[in-house]
Amino acid sequence: MKRDLTRERIVTAASELLAEGGRDAVSTRAVCAASGVQSPTIYRLFGDKNGLLEAVADHAFESYLARKTALAATDDPVEDLRRGWDLHVGFGLANPACYALIYGEARPGVETSAARRASAVLAGQIRRIAESGRLRVGEKRAAHLVHSAGCGMTFTLISLPEEERDPGLSALGRESVIAAVTTEDTGAADAGPTGLAVAMAALAPRLPALSAAERELLAEWMDRVVVSDG
Repeated sequence: MKRDLTRERIVTAASELLAEGGRDAVSTRAVCAASGVQSPTIYRLFGDKNGLLEAVADHAFESYLARKTALAATDDPVEDLRRGWDLHVGFGLANPACYALIYGEARPGVETSAARRASAVLAGQIRRIAESGRLRVGEKRAAHLVHSAGCGMTFTLISLPEEERDPGLSALGRESVIAAVTTEDTGAADAGPTGLAVAMAALAPRLPALSAAERELLAEWMDRVVVSDG
């Protein structure tokens, strides 16, 4: 219990320093002074400064993820994706230093735990669109496009003085991306062979009439169609 309270105190202090002065303000010395602990305590609990920064990112991201995962799914998965986009951009604008900590240092194969959790939520939203037959590209391509566009939009808005931010820019970018990866609400037929293949690949795990091997094979076949058509 004492360990948890100490950890929480350190993370809170580091979060406040991050919000006030950015990443450079979160030095071990500053965190120790703000939280009233000695540096060995920080290293024992977090390993190193990077471990502490990741804990700070998770702490700040927790409320955002709670709101995002608490959104009740509607009958329209595309509309749910819109709401997810708006939450993502809103979080970045409200917590610019934390957002930069999570997404600002992209490295191949390296992702913060907060970013991984957010990616899992986005993948779930994309999967629902695929299952509805409204995804016109493969799930991975759609998720990557939505993620990259959302991050780029958020960083662009963060970089602008608040009084210069175009209130309609995020919505315009959001709708452009949605139009690129989804069809109108007319089912998979409107997306052509790729849309049908994406829908079948997404639904394959839910076809009890097929064996596990058959479901896996069906998904593999449909993925080939998506790749060859893309």
